[in-house]
Amino acid sequence: MRTLRLTIAYEGTEFRGWQRQPGVPTVQGMLIEACERVLGAPVKLVGASRTDAGVHALRQVASLRTDSAIADAALGRALNALLPPSIRVLEVRAAPADFDARRSARGKRYAYVIDRGSWADPFLRRFAWHLPKPLDEAAMAAGCQLIRGKHDFSAFCAAPGRGRSPVCTVRAARVVTARRRLVFLFSADSFLHHMVRNLVGTLVEIGRGAAAPQWVSELLAGRDRTLAGPTAPAHGLSLVRVLYDGADR
Repeated sequence: MRTLRLTIAYEGTEFRGWQRQPGVPTVQGMLIEACERVLGAPVKLVGASRTDAGVHALRQVASLRTDSAIADAALGRALNALLPPSIRVLEVRAAPADFDARRSARGKRYAYVIDRGSWADPFLRRFAWHLPKPLDEAAMAAGCQLIRGKHDFSAFCAAPGRGRSPVCTVRAARVVTARRRLVFLFSADSFLHHMVRNLVGTLVEIGRGAAAPQWVSELLAGRDRTLAGPTAPAHGLSLVRVLYDGADR
């Protein structure tokens, strides 16, 4: 048996998220089906991030074990021949025997895109939240500063996992602009369910003047999801990268 690491990109519009579910199209489900056809045996495919329905990924990572002797590059080509065009295997390579895409991860990076144009750009409609309202970038940047660090993010979690700690360390949170696009960038050791989308919804409320940046600190201290901003639409969110230690980067 050998352990393989797959790097995957996908456009999530047509999928009900990453996690395999009976009767509905998911990214993990499509990949498992393709792997089993190529390898001729059942496989267990572990993803680093369980992205929600409609969320995209630039570099998702998955791990699997197989006793097949097929070359790494040949496996990647065979999988891409079977997968829909909205999913691409970017790389297949050998990994240490104990590599687990989810448990071995040391952090993740996400980007959330907002289209600020007065009309919705048709080329961004699947990848950006169209929000033509004026937004105070300085106020949102101040809110981002308060997100950084180690906090209990219960106020930004949709559904806490059983036994899962709500404490995360956000290493980076910032807002950048490029013409009509506004992009929130987040990097953390881990993320809770809907955490990025709830943070974006709250920052947008600050940007439109409904609350002051200090609201972020109040929400973190209060740990009440019902008091925070709305959940931003899924299609503006993309998993940018999964981070690993040392040679597994």
